[in-house]
Amino acid sequence: MADWVASWIEQSGYAGIALMMMLETVFPPIPSEIVMPLAGLEAQRGSISLLGGILAGTAGAMAGNFFWYSLARRIGKNRFKPLVERHGRFFTLTWSEIERGDRLFDRYDRWFVCLGRMVPTIRSLVSIPAGLFEMRALPFLLWSTTGTLGWTALLATAGYMLGDQYAAVGRYLNPASNVVLALLIGGYLYRVATWKPR
Repeated sequence: MADWVASWIEQSGYAGIALMMMLETVFPPIPSEIVMPLAGLEAQRGSISLLGGILAGTAGAMAGNFFWYSLARRIGKNRFKPLVERHGRFFTLTWSEIERGDRLFDRYDRWFVCLGRMVPTIRSLVSIPAGLFEMRALPFLLWSTTGTLGWTALLATAGYMLGDQYAAVGRYLNPASNVVLALLIGGYLYRVATWKPR
């Protein structure tokens, strides 16, 4: 996949970076841990600027983030309630847990959105509770962009500094991503297996 992504970025430049990061946010199997270090590598080679690559990656990711936020906000918490009550085992949630999560999100929404963008795997999911719990659009865009900018800058700068050794970024981050993913899947399966209707 890395060779294909590298070829795409080389041919398409900033637009290619933005498109790949948008797809990465909407369709996670295209990982930012590959896209942005390769953008940094292209910046080191002189075909694009590092700042331009970071801004393109951030813009693309935010387009995907806003897509999920808008979709979740359109559904809304009230429309989500019948689904939770009917398919509680599938969601592994009760409505009281949703309401408790809503109250907690109201207190820490900015921190959750900003810092969540910097956590592998979690970063792709942050927009859903933000939209579902009706976080206002302007704070969502501000804090989400801040976190996304930090993440893309970190990856692109690492790729820029490492040059042809950019793959080292993935070697360090992929295990962390796998751990987070394993914890999410393990927690979900445990909740499904031990689910008791209330």
